[in-house]
Amino acid sequence: MSFIHLDDFIAGWIGGASSVVVGHPLDTVKTRLQAGNSYRNTLHCILTIYRKETVTGFFKGMSFPLASVTVYNSLVFGFFSNTQRVISKYRYGNELQPCGMLDLTVASALTGLMSVGLGAPVDLVKIRLQMQTQTVLAANLQLAGSAAGGGSVQLGSVGVADRRLYRGPVHCVSSILRSEGLPGLYRGAGAMVLRDVPGYTLYFIPYTVLCGLLSPDGRSSAHPASICLAGGLAGSISWVTATPADVVKSRMQADAQLHRKYTGILHCISQSYRTEGLKVFFRGASVNAIRGFPMSATMFLTYELSLKFFRSFRRHQ
Repeated sequence: MSFIHLDDFIAGWIGGASSVVVGHPLDTVKTRLQAGNSYRNTLHCILTIYRKETVTGFFKGMSFPLASVTVYNSLVFGFFSNTQRVISKYRYGNELQPCGMLDLTVASALTGLMSVGLGAPVDLVKIRLQMQTQTVLAANLQLAGSAAGGGSVQLGSVGVADRRLYRGPVHCVSSILRSEGLPGLYRGAGAMVLRDVPGYTLYFIPYTVLCGLLSPDGRSSAHPASICLAGGLAGSISWVTATPADVVKSRMQADAQLHRKYTGILHCISQSYRTEGLKVFFRGASVNAIRGFPMSATMFLTYELSLKFFRSFRRHQ
């Protein structure tokens, strides 16, 4: 179909790479806060990581998302933009016709649903690599023992050594496939659907609306400063509202098969609420808000500028 453009996929790939570099350190903090219980607050988590693992601790597990999230964002932005064109083509007879609010909602929700196919394994591996610390393993094992009614579990009693479980992303994927099979790579996918379908709706719609408000003269291309502000605010809004589902997803994905604590989404929600109260579902919300702004601002700015370059280059050929 002539209205399917590859430019959006390439621009999404470039934007995804830039956003990973900007956002991964705070993503590591967010994951540690949500999946473990050994940190008092965000600042304590940051200081603990720095003290025990130095600066490199914040970039743990980044190689895999840098390689995979770029592809993921390429699919997300390419799918979203092309879905809008398909909707406009069949509803209005013109692919260039701007989508209405209902059209944007449908395109965003479909994008969120599609994203889980690739995003669930990517997030799972990233989180398993980020959680490779003795402190967090000990905290998880203690929770497992408490949930089973057996009290705390000592690391030595279950034979967990100081060494890392995974040597890298490839070893992590092969280990999960060997021990849990293909379904193991999609652990937490249900919670990810609950996060991403509304999450992407509250990502793309605020960005589109804010870009329109910040460009009152109706220009087809918003100013870079407007793109940054609109993208950053959209990212913060999306991530804060998605935090409860993100907490459940992170806990289920960090839940290794050997010492599994949660049998499913509802069990994870009930156990988390019973042991830590309602506040646990908003753990990492402040990090999400802070992290979401620069990540999304970088993502949208790089995406829009790349798209503008590609289209300008094509016109001058």
